[in-house]
Amino acid sequence: MRTVLMVAEKPSLAQSIAKILSKGSCSSRKGLNGACSVHDYTGSFMGQSVRFKMTSVCGHVMSLDFTGKYNNWDKVDPAELLSKAPTEKKEANPKLSMVKFLQVEAKGCDYVVLWLDCDKEGENICFEVLDAIQPVMNKPYGNERTVYRAKFSSITDTDIWNAMNQLGEPNKNEALSVDARQELDLRIGCAFTRFQTKYFQGKYGNLDSSLISFGPCQTPTLGFCVERHDKIQSFKPETYWVIQAKVFKGKDSPITLDWDRVRVFDREIVQMFVNMTKTAREALVESVSKKEKAKQRPLALNTVEMLRVASSALGMGPQHTMQIAERLYTQGYISYPRTETTHYPENFDLKGTLRQQANNSHWAETVKTLLAEGINRPRKGADAGDHPPITPMRSATESELGSESWRLYEYITRHFIATVSPDCKYLQTTISFRIGTEGFSCTGKTLISAGFTEVMPWQGIPLEEALPTCEKGDAFTVDEVKLLEKQTSPPDYLTEAELITLMEKHGIGTDASIPVHINNICQRNYVTVENGRKLKPTNLGIVLVHGYYKIDVELVLPTIRSAVEKQLNLIALGKANFHQVLQHTLDIFKRKFHYFVDSIAGMDELMEVSFSPIAATGKPHSRCGKCHRFMKYIQAKPSRLHCSHCDETYSLPQNGAIKLYKELKCPLDEFELVLWTSGSRGKTYPLCPYCFSNPPFRDMKKGMGCNECTHPTCPHSLNSLGIGQCVECETGVLVFDPNSGPKWRMACNKCNVVVHFFEHAYKVQVAQDSCEACEASLVMVDFHKARTPLADGETQHTGCVFCDTLFQDLVELKHATMRHPMHRGGGARRGRGRGRGRRPGGRGNPKKPKDKMAALAAYFV
Repeated sequence: MRTVLMVAEKPSLAQSIAKILSKGSCSSRKGLNGACSVHDYTGSFMGQSVRFKMTSVCGHVMSLDFTGKYNNWDKVDPAELLSKAPTEKKEANPKLSMVKFLQVEAKGCDYVVLWLDCDKEGENICFEVLDAIQPVMNKPYGNERTVYRAKFSSITDTDIWNAMNQLGEPNKNEALSVDARQELDLRIGCAFTRFQTKYFQGKYGNLDSSLISFGPCQTPTLGFCVERHDKIQSFKPETYWVIQAKVFKGKDSPITLDWDRVRVFDREIVQMFVNMTKTAREALVESVSKKEKAKQRPLALNTVEMLRVASSALGMGPQHTMQIAERLYTQGYISYPRTETTHYPENFDLKGTLRQQANNSHWAETVKTLLAEGINRPRKGADAGDHPPITPMRSATESELGSESWRLYEYITRHFIATVSPDCKYLQTTISFRIGTEGFSCTGKTLISAGFTEVMPWQGIPLEEALPTCEKGDAFTVDEVKLLEKQTSPPDYLTEAELITLMEKHGIGTDASIPVHINNICQRNYVTVENGRKLKPTNLGIVLVHGYYKIDVELVLPTIRSAVEKQLNLIALGKANFHQVLQHTLDIFKRKFHYFVDSIAGMDELMEVSFSPIAATGKPHSRCGKCHRFMKYIQAKPSRLHCSHCDETYSLPQNGAIKLYKELKCPLDEFELVLWTSGSRGKTYPLCPYCFSNPPFRDMKKGMGCNECTHPTCPHSLNSLGIGQCVECETGVLVFDPNSGPKWRMACNKCNVVVHFFEHAYKVQVAQDSCEACEASLVMVDFHKARTPLADGETQHTGCVFCDTLFQDLVELKHATMRHPMHRGGGARRGRGRGRGRRPGGRGNPKKPKDKMAALAAYFV
């Protein structure tokens, strides 16, 4: 029996698709990487009985990066990144071992069906999967076709079976357009980012950003926000005047009239009009017009409109909205959420989709009425040739989805019902008056039929006071005429919804990447999100954009990126050559980069006005090992130490607090040690500021503290305080924290495992001897007499925290609380050896306890 491998983009999608195609009869098992499952079943494929294996990846299998030395900021000129720096595809997440997993499952398979998401990124992932599996698959017979592509837009039985029965081929051109975008963004972004980050962080201490990044899409996105800020700052209010009149008829309440001239900016002229109006006692009705009008139902929903509404009406950021939408899609509640299309194909089952909502209490009556009276064809929108509009695929409840997912699902469903509902109809009445020589009017709206606003009430016609019944020639009594003085007001800061509109209009980013670019400018501290989801540029964001304006305005205007996007789309359509587009674009940015470097003084002048020189920033902290003067601790991101006498800056671990460490000094360079801590429930370790940036030993990398230092005799090093291999990660060592008493602990120097032990012990030390069973270092514990857990009042005991039965009840495993998702303090060190100074069988290469510390696992939190 031949075997068909099928690959989806996410584990949850693989499970859903396998369940549909196997009709619930598949068996499931975990893959070797632990993240992806494999679903096995038998069935028919191309007229033959086969074994199906359905599995998945977790997004992109590979990512693009520079090779080896070109990732070193200190050794490579950023200009080289735009030309000769070679790139390579690396595993996007090495921990998942995705390539190995795919090859193990593909070995012996005859066919592959690719169920990746049906967009350009999905096509790119198709070829990443094929590159991994084709070398190990069975060879085809003659010209036999072995690679198939499934095209689908929702996780429903109908759509999945239709896709399986109409298999196509992956699109190489669309995949190449993604490769081109990745390489352009990598080369251009890294070149500019590295140059301006190193240039400005070495000069200014309060930039408050760990990375001063540039991006071909990110920077124009920031440019829109700063452009609005500049308009607000340069706005000069003007005074204008309005005449307001109130009239009444008989015993009716007065109605307020609008002046036909709207407003006048000259006080003397408007005063003349007021005087002429005030002489009249009556307001004559000149005309009464009544028109039936319609408010059109919305176009079908695409990604950009969903993001706009979610931000403005639901208060959800674009990135968060897409995460929720993707979850709803993978769970089968909505169709594919990344689409530019606002037009339903002729064969789309609108009635069937609507019928699924007939029993949902929130809109059941509206749906039943539509089904009974007949639905309206949705308005003709734009067909981008990708996916159908975003549509609810099955009914749901709030308790089923949770509050946030429900809010987005509810909007998507109401929007869909509205697209097949009638237009909203109302009667608009306008009465025109003449008071003296001046014309005035009032307008009122009366609802005729609610139409789609029944299900989208926020779009409804507001209830207004009814206008009085009157005819041409009727006279109303003038109640009052008054002059109002007002001022023009500046525009407000851009909202996320307005920014999304501008990005779509100017071709900055795609429906998939727009949320990422907006999130980036927030994460980089270029803008802050204010009330009403308004985007207010920070000082740094403003200075950067003004600097680009000064040096090369095209770096920040949307024109050049928009032109690049058009070229990338031509690659996707097979109308442009991948290499030519890549080379042409890089040539343009190469010239721009060299001009930017030569003209950086222009941006520097703006920086000088807004930020403080690094020497004038920070507070005295610890002593420099070279001049023995105090260095200043700069807390603004990225936190660092600066010696103004030596004019040297030293990196520090981020996302924690730095304290002086008892004025102790590094034995190698005389720098005073500092203590990094992530908080009372987290990790703490000492480090030498000089060694942290300049590793003293060959087996060390930048960003390592004393808990990873392989110095043979230093009392703060890994060799002196390391106890045993981490119970969770493969490369970490549990290192004793001598400053943690009386709540003593050891922490992994790689991952966030923390082991608490011997609480309230008087003294804890790491012994020189090792455990015979697991080779971990023994620990000497001295307990208080009043609190000793030892038998017969003994206060001292030396043993292994992994193996000693006396210690088992005194040890507790936890995960450190980090201020950031994960702190690693620099590059991970390969291997478990201690390096020089390690004695054979010492604690630098301990055996992992066979039961993975069952005693600790009992206390796992």
